[in-house]
Amino acid sequence: MDDEIYVKIGRFRETQIKQVSHDHTKLNELHDEIMNQVLETSLKQTFPRIGPPPSPFSFFVMGSAGRLEQSLWSDQDHGIIYCDQSDEVKAYFLALGKEISKGLYLAGYPYCDGGVMCSNPFWCKSQSEWEGQIKTWALAASWESIRYLLIFIDGRSVYGRHKLLEGLKKIVFQTVQTEQLLARISNNTLNLKKGVGVLGQLLVETHGKHTGSLNIKETALFPYVNTVRLLAIKNNLLETSTLSRLEKLQVPDKELCKELFLKLLNYRLLFSSQKDYESGHYLLIDMLTKEQKNELKYIIKHGAQLHQTVRKLIEMEE
Repeated sequence: MDDEIYVKIGRFRETQIKQVSHDHTKLNELHDEIMNQVLETSLKQTFPRIGPPPSPFSFFVMGSAGRLEQSLWSDQDHGIIYCDQSDEVKAYFLALGKEISKGLYLAGYPYCDGGVMCSNPFWCKSQSEWEGQIKTWALAASWESIRYLLIFIDGRSVYGRHKLLEGLKKIVFQTVQTEQLLARISNNTLNLKKGVGVLGQLLVETHGKHTGSLNIKETALFPYVNTVRLLAIKNNLLETSTLSRLEKLQVPDKELCKELFLKLLNYRLLFSSQKDYESGHYLLIDMLTKEQKNELKYIIKHGAQLHQTVRKLIEMEE
């Protein structure tokens, strides 16, 4: 097995990413291009050993990749859906999943600490198995099972038969309505990290290697991401990115929300150290001007207010 092919894809990634490092849209297009190169290579690499895919399938990504909101660094969050169910077919796609995960790792994408990868049988299932899994998550309605539903609903098919994922998402929407899960989903994202203190100061990390930096992921991005996702589920939207969801939703100050969220994504690209995956979530506050700090405070406060407004709306309707 020639792993050098994946390493070459990684070198291509390193070269190209410098050219798009300050352009959110082009950066995410590059991530998609890399993933497709890895998929094509993985299929070629496994062909001599296990042959061609025995069933139509979809390779889908989740998390920030699913929402087209990746930074320079991104870990792996992905799964596989395949049509035909048999032990042989399952073995094939698990083997392919392991090859894909290895290929992405060698191309510069760290393994997911939580194991949300198609090399894991939990995230590599037949269509019927996925249908059963979705219903199991919904019926359990525990904090963990709701979290899995939220991860899945941000899924975006990037290779193969895209309709497979779309069909499963429609089952999620139907199940959420039937089981009246919207309020529980809302409760799952209640504990947001505060970004602005009572005195109007930015609340930076006070210990650890990111001391003095702002966790932009948890304090600023999550309020928008979680709120808009909740509304997307309520309205049965198949779109995954926060910006494309906002485009389709009836949200107070929609254009302002889109503008502020895009600014957040650009702040992350411009003012985080981007040394590795983790550091990409932290803003180096000392690099900001007074005006930029004030703008960031406004964006964070607006996101928190949007989150609170929508949560109350969901509670009233439920």
